[in-house]
Amino acid sequence: MNSRENTPAAIAAALGERLKKARLNRNMTQMKVAERAGVSRLAVLNAEKGNVRLKVLIAILSALDLAGELDLFLPGQEVSPVQLARLRGKARQRASGQRGNRVEEPSPW
Repeated sequence: MNSRENTPAAIAAALGERLKKARLNRNMTQMKVAERAGVSRLAVLNAEKGNVRLKVLIAILSALDLAGELDLFLPGQEVSPVQLARLRGKARQRASGQRGNRVEEPSPW
C-alpha cells in the first residue's frame, strides 16, 4: 500500500484487491469461496471491492486458508510497563462482599 494514499477508503480498496488476487492465485471462483466461507457471492464481491464486515472478511480469509495471516496483519498486543503500573496503582484494597444475598440475622437487642 502506498503511504500517500492512506485514507480508509484507499486502504480498504487495496486490501480488497489483495483478497481478489489471493482468490485468483488459488484458482477459486467467487462462488466457491462464498460456499466455503458460508456467505453469499455478493459478500465476496463486496469484500474484493473493499466493502466488507469484519466477520465476513475472517470467513473469507479462512476459506482461502489465509486466517493465519491475521497475526501478521495485527499482532497481539502486550500491556506496556507504564500502563501496567497505572493499573496496579488502582488495585482493589478490599472485597465488597456479595450484594443482594445477605441473610439478615436477628438483632440480639
